[in-house]
Amino acid sequence: MIRMQGVQKWYGKFQVLTDIDLAVAPGERIVVCGPSGSGKSTLIRCINGLETVQQGSIVVDGIDLTAHKRNVDKVRAEVGMVFQQFNLFPHLTILQNCTLAPMRTRGISKEEAQATAMKFLTRVRIPDQAHKYPSQLSGGQQQRVAIARALCMTPRIMLFDEPTSALDPEMVKEVLDTMIGLAEEGMTMLVVTHEMGFARSVADRVIFMADGRIVEQAPPDQFFMHPQHEKTKQFLGQILSSHHHPTQPVAA
Repeated sequence: MIRMQGVQKWYGKFQVLTDIDLAVAPGERIVVCGPSGSGKSTLIRCINGLETVQQGSIVVDGIDLTAHKRNVDKVRAEVGMVFQQFNLFPHLTILQNCTLAPMRTRGISKEEAQATAMKFLTRVRIPDQAHKYPSQLSGGQQQRVAIARALCMTPRIMLFDEPTSALDPEMVKEVLDTMIGLAEEGMTMLVVTHEMGFARSVADRVIFMADGRIVEQAPPDQFFMHPQHEKTKQFLGQILSSHHHPTQPVAA
C-alpha cells in the first residue's frame, strides 16, 4: 500500500529524514513513535505530499508521488489525514465540514454527500452534533469529526499525526476508541502517537524513529519486551516511567 525507498529530506542544510525504507501492507496498522524532532511527523506528511522529498521514491497505492506533481492530488484522494489540531472549518457546520470535499473533488450530489457524512458521524457517535459549529464541540468531539470528515472521502489509507496530543486527558480515550474501531475494520493506518497502550493493543508493527532515521521496528510484544537498540530502550524507559501520566501531551 505504501513503499518508501531511500527517502532523504533536508530543510536547508539540516537533514530531517535519512535513508528511510518503509513498506506498509494493505490493512496493516503501524504506530510510529520517537522523541521530539525525530522526523515522525515529517515522515507521514511526505506520504500525502504535504512535504516533498529531495531523494528516493514514495509510492502510495501504486501511484508514484515522487514522479509527477499531478500524482499528489491522486494520492490525496486515497489518503485521509488527521492532525494534532483538528483543522475543521470554523464557519461551516459539522455536516458541511464533512460534505465539502466529497462534493468538490468527487463531484457527488449534496444528498449523497450528506447521507455519507451522517453515516460516518453516526460511526464516530456524534450524529446529533451535525448542525452545530466546531466551536460548540469539545476537543474530543472535534477530533472525531475530523476522523469522520476524512472517512467521507472513502480513503484506502488513514494517516494520524499525534491525534490525541492536543486533547484533555479525559477526551483521549474516546478518540482512541474511534481509531480502534477503524483498525478492527481493516483500515490501513499509520499513526504517530505517544499512546503506548494504543500501540500495544492495535499496532501490527511499531516503528521507532530518532534523528530522522528508522532505528528499530518490530511487532509490539517484541518492541516493548525486547527492544534491541540503546536509543529505543532509553525512549521506552522515559515514556513508561511517566506512565502514571499516560496522556501528558508531548511536543511533536
